[in-house]
Amino acid sequence: MRSPLLPLLLASVAFGADLKPMLNEQPLPSLAAPSFKEALGADWNVARGKWVPEDGVLHMIDIPEQKHVPVLHHKVGLSAAVIELDFRQNAPGGFLVGCDSTKHVARVVVTSTALSIAEDSVAPSHTIATTKATAKQGEWHHLRVEWKGDEMAANLDGIELKAKHPFIATEKARSWLAGTKSADVKNLTINGTKVETKK
Repeated sequence: MRSPLLPLLLASVAFGADLKPMLNEQPLPSLAAPSFKEALGADWNVARGKWVPEDGVLHMIDIPEQKHVPVLHHKVGLSAAVIELDFRQNAPGGFLVGCDSTKHVARVVVTSTALSIAEDSVAPSHTIATTKATAKQGEWHHLRVEWKGDEMAANLDGIELKAKHPFIATEKARSWLAGTKSADVKNLTINGTKVETKK
């Protein structure tokens, strides 16, 4: 007889896989864990689209006349980072987590069929690693993104991907979330080592 707990155990294993450190073996300081029950704080900036916090969920909404995907900046440069969140796509398209200096540096891109890492030393951005993955529209998915030195890594619902490129080591000024059309975000945490400011 099959145990009724088995599906729950399997789900726990699948979603717990992302908790294993990929690049940052030591715990990093907690820098942000917004509740999305009130307005975002001073460390955040809406660059494009609308980002509306409501009852623990951040709603990402496209503004077509801006002719650019919605983008939300976290205005803290991180030399090492662990960003975790749950996201749900409400329309066809992709969901992205990235980092910038004065220009884009690198990004993790999730589509309905793939998980990819790209660097931005050239335009358009250069995909340096990709793997098949499924991120169904209308369902919640867990994403963990890390970077350290010249490496970047991602874990989507237990599927792990890593990449290495010299440009990823570029000094960071901020991190960001982005997506196409419409998505929701919850349970966002950002841990990291801040870039040391030059005196």
